[in-house]
Amino acid sequence: MAVRRVVKYGEKILKKKTRPVNFSKERKLLGAIIRDMFDTMIFAGGMGLSANQINLNMRLTVIRDKITDNEFKDYVLINPEIMAKSGTQKGQEGCLSFPGLFTEVKRFSRVKVKALNDKGLPVEICADGLLARALQHEIDHLNGITFIERLPLITRVKLKPVLRKLKKEWARMDESSMAKESRWKRENR
Repeated sequence: MAVRRVVKYGEKILKKKTRPVNFSKERKLLGAIIRDMFDTMIFAGGMGLSANQINLNMRLTVIRDKITDNEFKDYVLINPEIMAKSGTQKGQEGCLSFPGLFTEVKRFSRVKVKALNDKGLPVEICADGLLARALQHEIDHLNGITFIERLPLITRVKLKPVLRKLKKEWARMDESSMAKESRWKRENR
């Protein structure tokens, strides 16, 4: 298990549009990166994670969709693009780059996304509900947009002092160190 540090609010890479992945040239690196991303996302308790959230400038995201209490469907999306969107939904949203912060965000209720999977093959995902929300959230990350920017202006203004305070706390958080410490405690019981 290789848990990486999650980039937090205020770090520049979150505001930068990521570069496309050249699958044929980067194929050998992707397996380890994808495993690390899933390990990090699961350890931190998230549903999705984009490469820029672990400080990598690449259009790559992973999502784990809960099917039943014990069953999940994992998605690896390389160079994802939203091809169609419709309807609206409002719902609570959080982000591993904003630990513990949740707020209601308006999103499209249905999306169609095309991407490459972990084998470099084209995939198309038609999603609604929570999966549609996760796809939009992660693709926003790849475009340098955080869920905070999807909030109405008045809400963002009210949230600014809270974010300033939390930013200082978040800067000290390092999931990779927390995972190592947790593993050490389990092994030395």
